[in-house]
Amino acid sequence: MAQYSGERTRREVQGNIVDVYHRRIFPGLLHIEAGRIASISECPVPAGAPFILPGFIDAHIHIESSMLIPREFARLAIPHGTVATVSDPHEIANVLGVPGVEFMLEDAALSPLKTMFGAPPCVPATCFETAGACLGVAEVKSLLAHPRVGYLAEVMNYPGVIAGDPDLLAKIESAKTAGKPIDGHAPGLRGQGVSAYFSSGITTDHECFSLEEALEKLAAAPDLHILIREGSAAKNFDALHPLLRSHPDRVMLCSDDKHPNDLILGHINQLVIRAVALGYDLFDVLRAACLNPVLHYKLPVGTLRPGEPADFIEVGDLHTFRNLRTWIDGNIVAESGECLISRHPSAGPPPNRFVARPVSPEDCAIRATGAHPRVNIIEAEDGQLVTARVIEELLVQDGKLLPDLRRDTLKIAVINRYDPSAKPAIGFIRGFRMKRGAIASSVAHDSHNLVVVGVDDASIARAANLVIAHHGGLAVVDRDLHEVLPLPVGGIMTDQEGAATAHAYGRIDQIARDLADNAGLSAPFMTLSFMALLVIPSLKMSDRGLFDGEHFDFIPPCCD
Repeated sequence: MAQYSGERTRREVQGNIVDVYHRRIFPGLLHIEAGRIASISECPVPAGAPFILPGFIDAHIHIESSMLIPREFARLAIPHGTVATVSDPHEIANVLGVPGVEFMLEDAALSPLKTMFGAPPCVPATCFETAGACLGVAEVKSLLAHPRVGYLAEVMNYPGVIAGDPDLLAKIESAKTAGKPIDGHAPGLRGQGVSAYFSSGITTDHECFSLEEALEKLAAAPDLHILIREGSAAKNFDALHPLLRSHPDRVMLCSDDKHPNDLILGHINQLVIRAVALGYDLFDVLRAACLNPVLHYKLPVGTLRPGEPADFIEVGDLHTFRNLRTWIDGNIVAESGECLISRHPSAGPPPNRFVARPVSPEDCAIRATGAHPRVNIIEAEDGQLVTARVIEELLVQDGKLLPDLRRDTLKIAVINRYDPSAKPAIGFIRGFRMKRGAIASSVAHDSHNLVVVGVDDASIARAANLVIAHHGGLAVVDRDLHEVLPLPVGGIMTDQEGAATAHAYGRIDQIARDLADNAGLSAPFMTLSFMALLVIPSLKMSDRGLFDGEHFDFIPPCCD
């Protein structure tokens, strides 16, 4: 957990204390000594006194997806009442391996936010893509032995678990031996596979898209916790919030992936506000947001009981949850929406692994196999990680397949960032509704190769080369315009100030939306970043080719 050396003094905090354990609210006084709650006494408080409640916890997040290093992520999250996160460093591990995880641990230790990291078991996520590292059983065991690595991170290769893959099962067994919980990832899994997957010892799932799926999994796996996810791309709160009433002891809240322009507006507090507004019991909501993660992951986070760390928030009311102050280990770390933690610039060059060479428009061409070829097309959906598969005829010119803007059929390319000799993998995609230009990103789950979507080969090459020139980042091109947000830390994060990064990301994302004349995706860069995520069905693009996520194998661009 975070090793932040803040000043700890004797303090008293007065207000209306929200006791989640005993489901009651009473006026009282917290006595804080050496960063812990020494005692709680009931006593009268002035009218209008704040409500004191445990701090919020994001039960599953990839901090890297905020594009911020951990201490800058903390500076944006803490003012929203977040006191802890359960963080899977899977993204940086795919780029840099164990040294990447160590970087996250060291950087997070410079912040008071209590960050529990996991040991990623699926690096690379599949054998059908090129990653920058591979974490075997020995590496995972080594990470699990680290005192600040508290669980086995999401086991994404659920078909491998069901089939009895020996390496995966050995990693799961190593977590059991260490007495540490195991996170799951089973999108759309139903039927007999549910019991086979969760009987391995996996006790969470944040990938449920429907209430029916979640209820089936809860019924089949009595130790399972369902995480209600609401991030920048995947938004499942509307489908899953009834679980707060039916299974309040088996639900947690998470964001999974949160881009900086969204994080600056809110975090887990947003889900708490929405749930209470829908009429759910306050204590059931707070149990999911504040208590269940502490119990499940054994987090050293206080829950407003004597002897525990003084981690809590003061809010103005229990409807808007306007955060007045955030406390961590007895120190005020945010007040009136402002983070009180000083910013410390990074020392030394950022860690990275990015050796891709510039590409040409000719590298992005696809040769036709006939006069009227039928083509497999990825269909993206706004706000979802899942994609569909569409088959249609495309036009041919000079022996090359052409995009069809009238039917929203654009080109997608994935470029291997780890091998300068590799050629781009090219396919077709629908859903972005772009009318001109291209967008490119080296934030491309899970291996973080370079992914590009554009209306023509020249625009695709131009956007890709902007990212390559900066050794990682986001880029958008449109006629004479080009914009780049550099991400020099692993090609997926920046060490720049969080609020400035949020503003820069909001600007480049708006330019990307403008390519579709405001008729496209609400978050084009976030959606783009998941188009290479092979473990989410149905059709995705690897640096090695078009991939069928349902049959777990490559398929050709053309059907004929």
